[in-house]
Amino acid sequence: MELTADTVDALAYEYADDNPFATVEAEHLEIMPATLARGDYGWRDLEWVVQWYYRRRLDYDNAARRRREAAFGDNEYEDVHDAIDDAVAADETGAKLEALTALSGVDVSVATAFLQFLDPDRYLVLSDREWAALQACGELEEPYPEEPSPAAYERYLETCRDVVGRCDCNLQTLYRALWQVETSE
Repeated sequence: MELTADTVDALAYEYADDNPFATVEAEHLEIMPATLARGDYGWRDLEWVVQWYYRRRLDYDNAARRRREAAFGDNEYEDVHDAIDDAVAADETGAKLEALTALSGVDVSVATAFLQFLDPDRYLVLSDREWAALQACGELEEPYPEEPSPAAYERYLETCRDVVGRCDCNLQTLYRALWQVETSE
């Protein structure tokens, strides 16, 4: 499948019907950037991002998901608040990822979920599903890394931005389309 403007639009349109988190996800994409930037959030807001990352996939190993969510829950609220503040203040993607991955239960992939909700116009969440969709569409050649690194995320993000430019859409529209690629074939 080739990612053209028409294909991306059509796939993204299907997303809301096929994904139970679509409505709440859209609401969070609206409110979270300003909420996180102001520091005006509670523990549940932060926990929601981690839960969203894992629970949007019905095929994710339940025991592994619970371990990861519990590991995030082991962080002190002040440490998480400081990491979010540092990520907001940082100019470079690598520095943002570094601040977030200092937290327990937050690897590069989960950190990208935080980045997406910090600035959905600039960042896109990374998981094996989005990567595999880009690979299936001929946009990425290499397989999903065993442990995604900041460099792998930068490569992925650059690829996503290239597709967005070519298809005249935004990153969130591309995300919704990529999420559908695997289920539409």
